[in-house]
Amino acid sequence: MSHNLIRLPEVQRRTGYSKAWIYKLLKEKRFPAAVKIGSRAIAFVESEINEWVNQRIAESRGEVA
Repeated sequence: MSHNLIRLPEVQRRTGYSKAWIYKLLKEKRFPAAVKIGSRAIAFVESEINEWVNQRIAESRGEVA
């Protein structure tokens, strides 16, 4: 299975969230975990971010209990 990694600016664009809010959600374990890709760099698994966004859409429309 192929996994694409996306960096924080792309995650911000897709979610509409600020960097600080994403880090808050990460700390609370309410956001897909980041992948360490370097000594000072992280990325996110694209499919996990897409699924997370789709879940938020479904919840907002009452499609998920």
